[in-house]
Amino acid sequence: MHALKLTQIGNSVGLILPKEVLARLKLEKGDTVFVTETPDGVAMTPYDPSLEEQIEAGRAFMRDFRDTFHELAK
Repeated sequence: MHALKLTQIGNSVGLILPKEVLARLKLEKGDTVFVTETPDGVAMTPYDPSLEEQIEAGRAFMRDFRDTFHELAK
């Protein structure tokens, strides 16, 4: 766990992430992070949560029509 302080950055307020956190999240300068609300507070991730929903919907579709895709692949 890292305790971070909010810092004035121009007209905004931001967090400066330690190198260890950047390395663990595999982030570099200029990358985008996504902050989402969770039952425990907030979560920060480099992965777009809406993309995960789309991927899961695609997987469910492929499971539902597995036999059809198998026939088409012949």
